Amino acid sequence: MLKSTFTPIFCALAPKPKPSTRVITNTFSNSTSTVRQNSSLKNNPTITPSSAYIHLPFCRKRCHYCDFPIVALGSASTQTHDDPRVINYIQWLCREINATKIEDELDSAKTPLKTVFFGGGTPSLVPPSMVGTVLETLKMKFGVSESAEISMEMDPGTFDYKKMEEMMLLGVNRVSLGVQAFQEKLLKSCGRAHGLEEVHEAIDIVKKCGVENWSIDLIASLPHQTSEMWEESLRLAIEARPTHVSVYDLQIEQGTKFGRLYSPGEFPLPSETQSADFYTMASRMLRDANYSHYEISSYCKSGYECRHNFTYWKYKPFYAFGLGSTSFIGGLRFSRPRKVNEYMKFVENLENGSVNSSIDDNINSKDKALDVVMLSLRTARGLDLKHFQESFGSSLVLSLVEVYKPYVESGHVVFLDEQRRAVRIDDINNSLLDETDLERRVAYMRLSDPNGFLLSNELIALAFGVIDSWKDYPSALQEAT
Repeated sequence: MLKSTFTPIFCALAPKPKPSTRVITNTFSNSTSTVRQNSSLKNNPTITPSSAYIHLPFCRKRCHYCDFPIVALGSASTQTHDDPRVINYIQWLCREINATKIEDELDSAKTPLKTVFFGGGTPSLVPPSMVGTVLETLKMKFGVSESAEISMEMDPGTFDYKKMEEMMLLGVNRVSLGVQAFQEKLLKSCGRAHGLEEVHEAIDIVKKCGVENWSIDLIASLPHQTSEMWEESLRLAIEARPTHVSVYDLQIEQGTKFGRLYSPGEFPLPSETQSADFYTMASRMLRDANYSHYEISSYCKSGYECRHNFTYWKYKPFYAFGLGSTSFIGGLRFSRPRKVNEYMKFVENLENGSVNSSIDDNINSKDKALDVVMLSLRTARGLDLKHFQESFGSSLVLSLVEVYKPYVESGHVVFLDEQRRAVRIDDINNSLLDETDLERRVAYMRLSDPNGFLLSNELIALAFGVIDSWKDYPSALQEAT
């Protein structure tokens, strides 16, 4: 079921709900040591990232489902230009950016950032002048492309027309609006700081300010949420005409208020069957409204996919800065502390060179294969089997095709040729007898929409089992290189 699906590379994928449709566990840690080593077999480990995630942790209050590293400023906080907590944090954040080592730092042709994502927290609480300071620091350190996608998570009730216009003048050209629900009762029950009136005001501001690229975020499977409520939220989101909609299934986390009040699968939370129905309803309604379901939790109008999130789904390197964030550079994930005081110590250590973020030459091909499968199968494009074979060899591809054959027959998995036409099960069976024929016939493997996406946990776990029992990976590695 979708309800316990994987968690993403880090929090930039996540709006406030800590959705269960995210991939790869957040590697937030109080330690500054390297989290994981899984260098690409084929990619140059020194490739410079062209994306950056910026964590702005400030919120008015902590929502009942949230376990992100945040700083709660108070329910009435909307003007933060003179708040010392915000001012101090921005200073440390910029120090971290400046202290970060990059491979092409002395190269006049260094790679500029093509995407920047301000996540949180509630980034729209931060004054535009301070956001501008961060962007200027990024430009001086890395460069920022003139055509860069610069995204910001913004919550209703935390910005007005003036602030929105100022953010746009700074270069913010994509907004992720944290609506979550269109029912006053649900907004209150999950501890949101905004109400329904502020939701409609925020949508009006985004539209009147001329933000072309914007998303509405919604949460399914909230306590006491009914099918009628969910249908209403989807309908109102569609009527608002955003270019993008993100739909997340609530995940109950230990240590949160919801974690203390509720048990997954038990009333007043919707049942697993109801959650599946919510997901199916979202897929149907949004596709009927001409939104492309391009990733498990993401829908967009043509040409409005989130470019930043494709960095994660395509397993590309990225910078991350700020409290609790996790970068992925040179095949390594590196996490920052979750607590402010420890984060400041981390930045000091980074500045004096005592943080070990060096690249390890030891390539773990199994970890790499696991990550590639997880990230690829959450997208409509799916897993590129030819590229996968180039990195890991044909024997692993053959094993994956074999294990997923029953799910092709059940309609949960689809194999596609080079023209992205479905390959019949009979052709797959015949091709398994001839490795060359398989390579010719089958180019991609993806999960079906919505049934395959709903079983993503189980289906991706099958791949884990195949990869974990992969015995000949040294020879496959030799074959790939």
